[in-house]
Amino acid sequence: MPYTAISLGGIAVGFAIIVAFGIRWWFKEGRTWVALIPFVFAFLYGMLAALSAYNSVSALGAVTWLAIWAGNLAGFAGLVWGVGGTDRNVTRAVPIVLESGGYVVLFLLTVVFVCLLLWAKRIPKGKLLAGALAGALLALSGTIAGIAAIPLGSAVNAAGSFFTAYV
Repeated sequence: MPYTAISLGGIAVGFAIIVAFGIRWWFKEGRTWVALIPFVFAFLYGMLAALSAYNSVSALGAVTWLAIWAGNLAGFAGLVWGVGGTDRNVTRAVPIVLESGGYVVLFLLTVVFVCLLLWAKRIPKGKLLAGALAGALLALSGTIAGIAAIPLGSAVNAAGSFFTAYV
């Protein structure tokens, strides 16, 4: 996985996904807070995946890398060819390192995410996939990562301490 950066176009695509689902939530889903739960869960999962597994040689790292690469490419096309702007590297984040229990929690969250995609008939798959993509695309920008990396990593490591302490 040689290209480990997020571009301005990738950030734009991540924010565009949030704006699109915000408008959908406001006009189509009746502004019910319950309708936001799948998207927010997927968004946080995508951020955690990008911050913890992006540079790793793993299945989750490869999927995350592919999603970020596709988002960067779509953002480049939209900014450069779509509106005549420019695109540049805006990566300012360093990956968070999870403890062994934190990786157990990340594994369990991955299982939950895949099971929701496969069997949750009432949750639109597009909402989950778009939320995860938006989270992965925004996770490596400096501002978002600075706000999210410490709480996400700390929460996952704290939850993971159960597995290392009691197992």
